[in-house]
Amino acid sequence: MNQSFTQLLQDRFENNPHRHPNIKWSDVEKKLQNSEKLTILEKMESTGGEVDVVNFDTKTQEYIFMDCSRESPIGRRSLCYDQIALDARKENKPSWSAEEMAKTMGVSLLTEDEYRYLQSLEAVDLKTSSWITTPESIRKLGWALFSDRRYDTIFTYHNGADSYYAARGWRGSVRI
Repeated sequence: MNQSFTQLLQDRFENNPHRHPNIKWSDVEKKLQNSEKLTILEKMESTGGEVDVVNFDTKTQEYIFMDCSRESPIGRRSLCYDQIALDARKENKPSWSAEEMAKTMGVSLLTEDEYRYLQSLEAVDLKTSSWITTPESIRKLGWALFSDRRYDTIFTYHNGADSYYAARGWRGSVRI
């Protein structure tokens, strides 16, 4: 286990108790010790995610980690929504799509409910926005969903799935 990365996670955990008021670091650390998913967390971190524990699922006995960076992770911006959208672009293609990047990293894009849960813990995406999981019925029409926080309100919007902006990225979660 990468001790310096684990120490970073512990420091972040201890400095942000509002994200996980009923969770003990020692319990999280036990789960991380033999988890191949630690590599996934490191990938999330290396792209600017500032991952932290945000919940514990009592049914599955899994800790839920999410990107807690103040703004959409900088290493995951300027991406269209998915591979279909990327393939459809004729000009000025972005380097990748949010869904494909997440899949490659072993991460799930946040759902709208997860995004709102993260926003209930602290205000994020005040200047940026993040792609979120889009229902197939919307995606079939060529659209994709993204969310942000403006005027102390969480908004979910739609945009063409092939669009991309320097201030739009994606946030993810992983269960351990």
